[in-house]
Amino acid sequence: MTESRPTPADAPERYHRAVVAHIMVDDAPAAIDFYRRAFGAREDFRLGAPDGRVLHAEVVIGGSVLMLGDASVPEAEASAWRSPAALGGGTTVALHVFTPDVDALVLRAEAEGAEVLQPPKDMFHGDRTAILKDPFGHLWVFLTHLEDVSEEEVRRRLEAAL
Repeated sequence: MTESRPTPADAPERYHRAVVAHIMVDDAPAAIDFYRRAFGAREDFRLGAPDGRVLHAEVVIGGSVLMLGDASVPEAEASAWRSPAALGGGTTVALHVFTPDVDALVLRAEAEGAEVLQPPKDMFHGDRTAILKDPFGHLWVFLTHLEDVSEEEVRRRLEAAL
């Protein structure tokens, strides 16, 4: 099964260019495999260490590049890089990715071992949104854009929802 890749037109204009996330995990080869199976990722680049760990890799998820590597390689250990597990299981970042069909992605990701923290639902900001936690401790927000909503309307809808 081939997942269609979103184009910039699938996301609001302000999100066509974004900061490239670079995450660290405790088993980058396993994470890359999970992201491929669960999120439809495509691996574009990998620099491997002699022992099989990953110094640096790049995958594409939903048209966006994600950089990642093993937190246990000497280069990472010598700096401030840590995996969520090394931080006690928490993270300060959530990775947002627009996808053409958030419902299908969540079903596939859950079957592969992602924890669904918020099932897909239509949100006041105009996107169908789900929140997942991957087996490596990272939080993901997947969105399918439904409608363009003005800032004024977003505020009105949020107030009505509270």
